[in-house]
Amino acid sequence: MMQTPTQLAARLIAYRYLPRTDETIKRLLFDLDYRNIVEDHLKTCGLRLLDNPYSNHVAVALDKDAEQAVFDDGQQWQSNNIGLPKDALALTVVLWALIILPKRERQLGREAALESQGELFGDMVKSVESEEVSRGIAETVLLEDFGKVLGGKGRINFMLPQLSRLGLIERRNKTIYEGPLLDLVFDYAQMAPRVIQGALGDLMRAKHPASAHQEPQKNV
Repeated sequence: MMQTPTQLAARLIAYRYLPRTDETIKRLLFDLDYRNIVEDHLKTCGLRLLDNPYSNHVAVALDKDAEQAVFDDGQQWQSNNIGLPKDALALTVVLWALIILPKRERQLGREAALESQGELFGDMVKSVESEEVSRGIAETVLLEDFGKVLGGKGRINFMLPQLSRLGLIERRNKTIYEGPLLDLVFDYAQMAPRVIQGALGDLMRAKHPASAHQEPQKNV
């Protein structure tokens, strides 16, 4: 049964994210009037829709106008609203760079190939949405390459379950994969240049040459 905009907005708030395969989410993505109503409902709650065509999920985040009310505690500006300490946020950025950046490179490359072949728009959308699941990174590799700068093995092993519970990552067979939110919590257009051109990009190029070596494409 198709849900009303109010019901979908409530589901998004309750669950924080929903898969793009959800029937009501499919309508949200293709019915502009329906989407506008949902976004209006979210905005009245100080939230906005996070929709990335390269992600398998959609989610909600704080609206820009509500950020000060949430992050400004009167003494300092909080770094996030989910209680993660700074080292856990740093770990999240590292995992985003190791998992999402190379995945995005594959997705953009595949889309460019389809465009050069003159594929129809509908085929391109289908291809992007069905893109293979992003590749994971072995926990042993993460510990070996970034353990010292992220507080050591014990600290990382303490933080990984936190990120998993929040939906940022999934852990299977000692391998870390992207969770429903990892490709949504950062703005790719803003974050990618900072990673690729910054100190983290230098470190990643030294340890993982294929993970962060290209300039982000301007149309993302």
